[in-house]
Amino acid sequence: MDVGRTDAMSDRAADHTRGHEVAAPMRTDRTGPLTDVRVVDLTQALAGPYCTMILADMGADVIKVESPNGDLPRFSPPHHEDDTEKYFGGYFASINRNKRGIVIDLKAPEGVETLFRLLEGADVLVENFKAGVMDRHGLSWELLNKRFPSLVYATIRGFGDPRSGESPQADWPAFDVVAQAAGGLVSCTGSDESERVTAGPSIGDIYPATMCAVGILGALHHARRTGEGQFVDVAMVDAVMALCESVTWRYSYTGEVQAPRGTEHPSLSPFNIYPTADGLCAIASLTHPQWAFMCDVLDRPDLIDDDRTRTSRRRSDNRDFVNALMEEWTEAHTTAEIVELLGGHVPVGPVNNGPDLFASEHVRAREMLVAVEHPGSQRPAVLPNTPLRFSATEAGIYRRPPMLDEHRDEILAELEESQ
Repeated sequence: MDVGRTDAMSDRAADHTRGHEVAAPMRTDRTGPLTDVRVVDLTQALAGPYCTMILADMGADVIKVESPNGDLPRFSPPHHEDDTEKYFGGYFASINRNKRGIVIDLKAPEGVETLFRLLEGADVLVENFKAGVMDRHGLSWELLNKRFPSLVYATIRGFGDPRSGESPQADWPAFDVVAQAAGGLVSCTGSDESERVTAGPSIGDIYPATMCAVGILGALHHARRTGEGQFVDVAMVDAVMALCESVTWRYSYTGEVQAPRGTEHPSLSPFNIYPTADGLCAIASLTHPQWAFMCDVLDRPDLIDDDRTRTSRRRSDNRDFVNALMEEWTEAHTTAEIVELLGGHVPVGPVNNGPDLFASEHVRAREMLVAVEHPGSQRPAVLPNTPLRFSATEAGIYRRPPMLDEHRDEILAELEESQ
């Protein structure tokens, strides 16, 4: 919900088949700070492709290498209602835009040779197979480092690569739910002690992917400066543990085992998701000026200096009183009314769902939705744009996801020209 949106915009956003009408167009060219970087992408599923998507959105030439059967999610639903070819579904589309595609069978000698040719002009290789798979194909880090000394070789695995630390689980497979659980996130996520839940987005994949992209950029900087490539390894479990940093320091400092807290903050109040007359709304009134403004809106100026609420610490100690007060007020107003009253003075935000995001003036102004052409459908797919904004090297979506082996001739021709 966004109080600034227009009725016409809301009408179009309410119909998912017209969502592209409120989205920004694709960029016309590959732009961004990484246009001089080539990435050979051997990844599959979510974590690896999300990592290389970040690099592609910043302008890197990402060549997506798939087996003859294609990447795992390529053919997964959902598909557009008129897409009879089903070249790719929404899952694949979201994380493989801005990439060129080629099929290479790494089990065949000629496939390995083609990969070597690709790596001749590449800066980065990324893979997320189980530990040892690349070694068995004759493509180990050690071998590739000798042949391509400036190459950055990056991996994402559930429990990391033995080269970075001999975990007893190094050869175990892992998916998002395992990383969320083993990394500590599930232990502190839920409404209360009686339940434990995973996060809605696949954070166990996406955060390790993001950290790997950061690591690649650091290693690439080093390689450009010294000519020395290196091995970059991110364990999904490690990344989630780093994300859940408070689980570690709370236990270290006090012995506290951090438990699910619902939507509240453990040491700040008001800082919560509150029920409204027609939905839900986030409010975080922390500083003294913010609390004073909140008290005026609540028609309780006496609480500005009340001993129970005059400081952030006192409000946290009396959170039941503060939350009851807040809920009594929020339940009497619509979300739009609350956003209008508090916006710009107290941190506030509606709990937006899909249609709300499509109707949001903020999303539209920031061009966070992009209409991406689809080879099997009359209507474009709508994908979230990169949140990265650069003043000199603009980034974004310029190319739809590739069909299986779509760019083989183009890529091989480039290899011939470069020899």
